[in-house]
Amino acid sequence: MTQGTNEPRHWSVLQSLPAPILVAMAQGAEASGVHGCFAAQVYGPPFVPLAAAAAVTQRIQLASGIAIASTRSPFETAMAAIDLDRISGGRFTLGLGASVLAWSQGIYGAPGHKPLAHLRETVAAVRHIIAGAHKGLEPFEGEYYSADYKDLTLTEPPVREKIPIWVAALRAPMVRLAAEIADGVMGHPMWSIEWALEQMAPALSEALEKAGRKRSEVDLNLWCWAAPGEDEAQAIEDARPSIAFYARVAQYEPFFEAHGFGDVARKLQQTIQGGDYSSAAHLVPDDMVRAFVSVGEPEKIRERIGRLNSIADSLCVVAPVYSLEPEKVLRYSMAISEIFHGGGQ
Repeated sequence: MTQGTNEPRHWSVLQSLPAPILVAMAQGAEASGVHGCFAAQVYGPPFVPLAAAAAVTQRIQLASGIAIASTRSPFETAMAAIDLDRISGGRFTLGLGASVLAWSQGIYGAPGHKPLAHLRETVAAVRHIIAGAHKGLEPFEGEYYSADYKDLTLTEPPVREKIPIWVAALRAPMVRLAAEIADGVMGHPMWSIEWALEQMAPALSEALEKAGRKRSEVDLNLWCWAAPGEDEAQAIEDARPSIAFYARVAQYEPFFEAHGFGDVARKLQQTIQGGDYSSAAHLVPDDMVRAFVSVGEPEKIRERIGRLNSIADSLCVVAPVYSLEPEKVLRYSMAISEIFHGGGQ
């Protein structure tokens, strides 16, 4: 862990793409010196592209960024983590998150739950299963998950009995939970530079002190939106839909209110019907885009995101992908790669 030195490790993102493209992306990331690759759960589980990448790489770290905790049993999550750690030879990190209720319940159909309590229990259950499924498991009794394991046949020993678990956070309550129970904190891509430095970093420090843990015990991984290019106006235009995608969600309203954009968020909630966020992206003002996305010349972006070097152990700089054509995503991703690790993927 770098613990806030001026050289954070850099991660990139994999998507579920046709095999030749996915293989090229994973191997290209490894060749260019990227520390690790995430795969996200948008709809499908993140474990599929990660397994494919694990089979064609040797060094690069692999992580779910994120797996939504409530969409599957903790037992299935634990088994997927064990499998990925085995396929990759011990290179897997399980990134877990709560998502928003509009997705976890409204799309995935998860039963009603309190996100923090559910995530806390999920982490405990997953650790219990990974550490003991090959030895014999004591029953697990929780509010959301209970199992007696009476018919469990002992599994093969895992590569590691303790696979790192990182927890994704948007606001302070989840940061505090991660500081207490997780091996890492994953900052939401919507974190502004100022939010990370002035709000979340102090919250993490306070929570670690309260939990009696050292900073070195928790990896702080920050995700950042970036749209590099000479045409800054076009970059802002390209980034608007990504902001609208999140700002339309009622559960995010307090976050945007804290940044001074509560009125815009409420307007987007009222305007957007269903999932058609791109049609209302024009309601996102330029200053709102600039608050959350680094745009413009490469040196300007490097300097802006470089402010996070004082607190971050690792960074994942990504293009604002929502509603962007694949060609633009690739172009921005290659520019980001050139800025932060000296080569295209």
